[in-house]
Amino acid sequence: MIEISNLAIRLGQFRLRNINLTIRDGEYLVLLGPTGAGKTVLVECVLGINHSDNGRILVDGRDITALYPEERNLGYVPQDFALFPNMVVEENLAYGLRARNAPPETIQERVESMIRMLRLEHLRGRSPVHLSAGEKQRVALGRALVTEPRILLLDEPLSALDESLRLELARELREIHRAVGGTCLHVCHSFEEAADLADRVAVMHRGQIVQLGTIDELLDHPASEFVARFTCTRNILHGAAEAANGGCVVRLTEAVSLCSDVPARGRVVVAIRPERIQLYTASTASGGVNVVQGKVHSIRSKVAHVELEIDVGVPLVVHIPRHPEAESLAPGAGVCLCILPAAVRVFEQDSNAE
Repeated sequence: MIEISNLAIRLGQFRLRNINLTIRDGEYLVLLGPTGAGKTVLVECVLGINHSDNGRILVDGRDITALYPEERNLGYVPQDFALFPNMVVEENLAYGLRARNAPPETIQERVESMIRMLRLEHLRGRSPVHLSAGEKQRVALGRALVTEPRILLLDEPLSALDESLRLELARELREIHRAVGGTCLHVCHSFEEAADLADRVAVMHRGQIVQLGTIDELLDHPASEFVARFTCTRNILHGAAEAANGGCVVRLTEAVSLCSDVPARGRVVVAIRPERIQLYTASTASGGVNVVQGKVHSIRSKVAHVELEIDVGVPLVVHIPRHPEAESLAPGAGVCLCILPAAVRVFEQDSNAE
């Protein structure tokens, strides 16, 4: 388990501010955020590459804040893999054990086990320069795991890979985590990657953790406009809110208002996930709360859904499953949208949301 308390550091103009984070024993936690949010700086503080100005870092109850990196027994896979070009795969895997003066029989046993687990048999004598990006990623992961660290830190390990290979290696990471156990802290800037891997996600923005939760919690209850945008909420609208029935009514235009379960007053931002909007043909429309009429503006077929842009007085993006009825829709068709008040998330306007 990792416990980070009140961690702060200044590096030039950048600051990490009051980071408080607990990563549970055996958890796969993803640190998610845009470039420059401070994700790598935080990981380097855990590693001991950066020394914090304030706060503490505990691993399994042991205070490691002042220890040198080599004293922390943490596994690390950097973004560029950092394989030794003058060593073949087998030698790269054995390096950490040799640096710790492990007995030769232990080195042999663990390296062979890692080669089998990561399916590297045909690569054991190959130089890193002759490896693909996916093969380098597996070797770097094996080099970190072979020392049997309690904690594994991965800094954007899949960012250099194409989409199909990223999906394949994300699946392998899940399988390895289940097989090896331990605690993982994985840095990335892709929400899709986080969704593929994480037990929980810590979202970072401008040197702070702005929300911590499961993927479902981030999707259904984003804590801010920034989190809503970063988790791919396509409908971000501005309006004026008035209190009503324990929640509020948000006027988006003179003709369009939506009810929300979230209490709010004044100028606000509304976020509605496209998959939470129900679509009906105009002929099946019925009245009710947050039922609005509109026309199809555009249709795009995606891998897992059909994306429609609907003009209801404001533009709304809607995702519906791929099926024959969806394919029969055309631009200009009249439709009816129903949006449950619980799906209408409301925030104060955030000047730092972009």
